[in-house]
Amino acid sequence: MLFSTATKGYFVELSEHAVLLARTSALQPPFTVEEVREVAPGDEAALADAIAQLQPKRSPSGYLQANVAVFPARRLVRRHSLDLKRLKEPGYLQEVCAQQFRVELEKYTIALLRSDDGSDYDLAKAAHKEVMFCGLPVEDIQSIQQRLLDQKLYPDRLELGTVGTLGGLVDYLAHSGSKTPVLVLEIGGDTTHSFIVTAGGVEASRPIPQGLDAMVPIVQKELGLKDEEAAKRLFYSNTFDFTGMGPLLTKRLLKELQSSIGFYEVQTGQSVGQLVTTQLAPKLAWLEAAIATALGVTPLKLDATAWMKARGITFSDVCARVSHEPRWFGLLALMGRYDTTHAHPAEAKK
Repeated sequence: MLFSTATKGYFVELSEHAVLLARTSALQPPFTVEEVREVAPGDEAALADAIAQLQPKRSPSGYLQANVAVFPARRLVRRHSLDLKRLKEPGYLQEVCAQQFRVELEKYTIALLRSDDGSDYDLAKAAHKEVMFCGLPVEDIQSIQQRLLDQKLYPDRLELGTVGTLGGLVDYLAHSGSKTPVLVLEIGGDTTHSFIVTAGGVEASRPIPQGLDAMVPIVQKELGLKDEEAAKRLFYSNTFDFTGMGPLLTKRLLKELQSSIGFYEVQTGQSVGQLVTTQLAPKLAWLEAAIATALGVTPLKLDATAWMKARGITFSDVCARVSHEPRWFGLLALMGRYDTTHAHPAEAKK
């Protein structure tokens, strides 16, 4: 038998910044998060070691069967208002993808979701115009699957991490009773994916062609370093306090974010009051504070403990810390299924 019958659950998130892994006491909630591991992206030896440590009993196949979330560079996660009168027209969705997102629909695998509750969009009914286009190039899916297999990871389920993170955040805000719109940032090397979410769903989305890489030349210039490689090493290390340089390093990114927030606030009459960056390594934690200060918002203090408990998920003592760290939120969100239109059984009894 290639795979043994699993009694534990395994979850893996692969992003530009880290590979996060977790083992749970069962495949489906209710369960306890028993162990977590983190390795640097690209460190294959460390990943193999982490996989070995997580498995109480090695699979006969040598693979770790897991639910996997990925953040491919060419991912498409965009909110859009459909023209319901044109929805039945042949080629309308292709036109939206080409003109609004600059992607060729035939080269992508795309799911159309409702922006409020994340459910599959019913094209036949076409009752809602606010949707999320979520997908990635077909060739990227194939290369990701092969890379996972090369790393001894067998995906039982493969998801776009951004989609799961946003769904989890919407559900988290609904559970906590929050009314404040939250700016969500996934800051990568060359792109920042920004979203505005509330307990009612994803309200806005925008990819910004500004990321961490654009900050490195500024570090080099301001500190008089001899080359960009030296500046990059310093920027990603924990040996220099960049807080004071925050406004300068984030100037171009902030301009784009202020434009997005301003447009949203004018359109809706609501003020964005909080910010969460979901993937930054601890060494770059100062960046969230710098952006929040410049935008006049407060960092969202995530505490997923009560939220996950209501979803049938608890933490062992050694894993309790991850429920408070934004960069682990995406992995935690991967563990449950969320439907904001129906109360969870644990909440229905309240």
